[in-house]
Amino acid sequence: MMKSLKNLFTPKTPAELAMPVEVAVGALLVEAALIDGVYVNIESDMIAEILLESFEFDADKADAVLAQAETLAEEAVGSHQFTKHAKKLALQDRMKVVEAIYRVILSDGERSDKEEAYVRQVAGLLHVDDVSRAQARQRAEARISGAA
Repeated sequence: MMKSLKNLFTPKTPAELAMPVEVAVGALLVEAALIDGVYVNIESDMIAEILLESFEFDADKADAVLAQAETLAEEAVGSHQFTKHAKKLALQDRMKVVEAIYRVILSDGERSDKEEAYVRQVAGLLHVDDVSRAQARQRAEARISGAA
């Protein structure tokens, strides 16, 4: 009972409120880019490209979703706030989210243990198993190396 009352009177951050799945996915991608402490243009460009492809947005819509996702990711206290919305996607689409996260973290040419830990965490929250996660990474690596 006390928990219910506390939740009722505790102000919610924007990241904790309901949001469209594409904004939640965008925020997960921004978090992936931020996890190493450096957010560079190549990462934001990759996120915009992924939003354009995945949700068939025009450039203006992708930019607007990216801006909203950046704000939410900066205010967030954890990935769960976004994965709870992204879990509504079909498994195949959740695997594509994991692949997209790999595309973002690989886009800057740097790899870190923090980034890999982030992907493992998000994949687990999205109920994407380790084999599917590894396959998503391979697909992302192939796309990144094919684009170079």
